Amino acid sequence: MTHLSRYCTGCSEERLFEQFHAEPASCPDAPEGDCQEWGCTVCGDALMIGLPLCEQASSGASRAALPRIDPSPLPSRS
Repeated sequence: MTHLSRYCTGCSEERLFEQFHAEPASCPDAPEGDCQEWGCTVCGDALMIGLPLCEQASSGASRAALPRIDPSPLPSRS
């Protein structure tokens, strides 16, 4: 089984992680055999490594998705 050392948020320290589907062509999500799922050998927390980017978001695109906020003050309640 393949192992690597990474920081584990569940353990709050450096731990060994093992690849869930380390055998070639055994990962249902990556038929080519490069499984991105890793698990902490102590607590079992998951770690995803090497996820492909679908598209690169530019700063303009991310701002367009945000709602506009009216800066005028709210009327006071009496």
